Amino acid sequence: MQSIAEWLEELRLGEYAQRFAENGIDLSVLGHLSDQDLKDLGVLLGHRRKLQVAIAELPGAAPAPPKTAAAPAAKPEDAAERRQLTVMFCDLVGSTALSARLDPEDLRAIIDTYHRRSAEVIVKHGGFVARYLGDGVLAYFGYPQANEDDAERAVRTGLALAEVASEIDFRAQADLQVRVGIATGLVVVGDLLGEGAAHDHAVVGETPNLAARLQGLADPGTLVVDRKTRLLLGQLFEYRALGPLAVKGFDGPVTIWQVLNASAIDSRFEALRATATPLVGRNEEIELLMRRWQQAKQGEGCVVLICGEPGIGKSRVTQTVLERLSTEPHTRLRWFCSPHHRDSALYPTITRLKRAAGFRREDTVEQRLKKLVARVSQNEG
Repeated sequence: MQSIAEWLEELRLGEYAQRFAENGIDLSVLGHLSDQDLKDLGVLLGHRRKLQVAIAELPGAAPAPPKTAAAPAAKPEDAAERRQLTVMFCDLVGSTALSARLDPEDLRAIIDTYHRRSAEVIVKHGGFVARYLGDGVLAYFGYPQANEDDAERAVRTGLALAEVASEIDFRAQADLQVRVGIATGLVVVGDLLGEGAAHDHAVVGETPNLAARLQGLADPGTLVVDRKTRLLLGQLFEYRALGPLAVKGFDGPVTIWQVLNASAIDSRFEALRATATPLVGRNEEIELLMRRWQQAKQGEGCVVLICGEPGIGKSRVTQTVLERLSTEPHTRLRWFCSPHHRDSALYPTITRLKRAAGFRREDTVEQRLKKLVARVSQNEG
């Protein structure tokens, strides 16, 4: 029988094994743990959400005990803070029509499954599930944990949620899709752990309202972002400009874009930065690389490792060397890892195969297989 420590290791939360053991918690009582129980154990917010999703999937898991109606403790006025937040609204399209054809319990099972799968994707990308709105989901990126790439995380989540909707077996032969709206901006954010109506006041500002409006403007199966989010994304994705549109509740037209796919640009450095100025202070490193290039041209192959702290110019040095080699015959092969795919050791290889074969997000499994076979056949020829 699996132990609690083994279960936590599978979730990559093994650091909590000792705390669970010290408090006499085993698999038989997991289903009875509330969010407050996990918080008292010192489990971080994002990890609590991940644990709650995993607990719900355990066979025979007991439901969490009902929450008490005790009034929350008063908070000082300065508990709220100003933050830049990326807000995502995701709505399941087609559920209204489906409700006319299905038994309410079957419909509830469908929506519950989608909510659970959505929560897994959102938490995996570092987001916070703030609230379920009927068959929709409201999520925050940038609070309580802020990251420099929160806008990118939100968009990758939205694209993944579209695939989740298409993969779930709805047992009703229904082609359900999602609409996603994402906006970024300054908000005043308070306690996201409040219950019920407390969530309505957790984030104050126009950003959540804009994200909700954008979701309503999106076509089924598409993802729409505002101007601020688009600026933060650089060329990481492919876009289609939808032009300035009138948005209810906003004085002037709002410029929005539809995000189509991840871009074909391999380098995150190139996708997020436009380099127009010469590199300064790295002449010694560049000259060393050029000497190694001359050595390789003479038949003496070599490998050079460029390492160092983030932000010191490793990618910029590489780019400068490539610019110097632009007039010389050479073959460039580039393979990149991704901070968003740490659970996939073969991600660089998979990505290169997808791009070489010309995979598109909307392709079916059969279409992707045909493209892959055709690409391999070209190499054999």
